[in-house]
Amino acid sequence: MRQQMNGFPFRIVGFDLDGTLVDTAADLAAAVNHALSLLGRAPLTEAEVRPMIGLGARHMLEQGLAATGGAPGDAVERLFPDLLAYYRAHIAVHSRPFPGLTAALDSLDARGVKTAVVTNKAEDLARQLLGELGLADRMATIIGGDTLGVRKPSPAPIRAMVERCSGGRAAFVGDSIFDVMAAKDAGVPSVAVSFGFLDRPAGELGADHVIDHYDALIPLLQSL
Repeated sequence: MRQQMNGFPFRIVGFDLDGTLVDTAADLAAAVNHALSLLGRAPLTEAEVRPMIGLGARHMLEQGLAATGGAPGDAVERLFPDLLAYYRAHIAVHSRPFPGLTAALDSLDARGVKTAVVTNKAEDLARQLLGELGLADRMATIIGGDTLGVRKPSPAPIRAMVERCSGGRAAFVGDSIFDVMAAKDAGVPSVAVSFGFLDRPAGELGADHVIDHYDALIPLLQSL
């Protein structure tokens, strides 16, 4: 069993998924573009799709349609199953953990810290992605956007994370205002990653702390 090392100030560290743990932009952009192609729309670039990520796949599709001419009639309802089917079949073609993440997880594990994922991605998709990348078994709990019936920026998923991890001081790492708001309202220190799928500079998200690389995570948490 893992043993909590004396002196480390956190028992739990939670992470957002897309844009925080894993760079999923290329695979998500491919899924959006597949759906758009069914309407004869021109593809979006990965850079264009990045800011659309964060509130789940349906929102991402809605944003993609809006950016390419709007959503006629029942386009979202018709195309959403096609987007999901494509994404499930190509979920980890290009998606990879961000640099330094595996070493940071190793360091947290060595300290007996429980790690968890709280994402607005559907739980089954989150588990599939994390499983294919060899990260699922490292997480004490995985909470998706559909797990509780509410999603970030509600603080409920982060509170549930702490409860599922048997309590203790927690921190949360994310890349969006939704992550920061959820952590703040849950009373949990927030860490923003500057390399995520940002819709504004990381310093403007209102997080308690910002890191530019996962090499900085353990020293930051150690100092708090």
